[in-house]
Amino acid sequence: MNKDRIEGNWLQVKGKVKEKWGKLTDNDLDVIEGNTDQLVGRIQERYGVAEDEAQKQVEEWNRSRSKTYTAETDDLKRKAS
Repeated sequence: MNKDRIEGNWLQVKGKVKEKWGKLTDNDLDVIEGNTDQLVGRIQERYGVAEDEAQKQVEEWNRSRSKTYTAETDDLKRKAS
């Protein structure tokens, strides 16, 4: 998992996190501030899942987000050429 990418883009990612884990409150998101360990902990609390399950969800979400980001970047590069 690329923790720097989540932390560096937190303001942009915040909405996507809220879409995925709707039980997280705005206060939760303010506390998390892009810290993946905090995100995992809050998912555990709000959804009542084990740490390994919350970690798995975050990793899968981050992978899918990375693929989308890469595809969008590649598309922009092609259009610019």
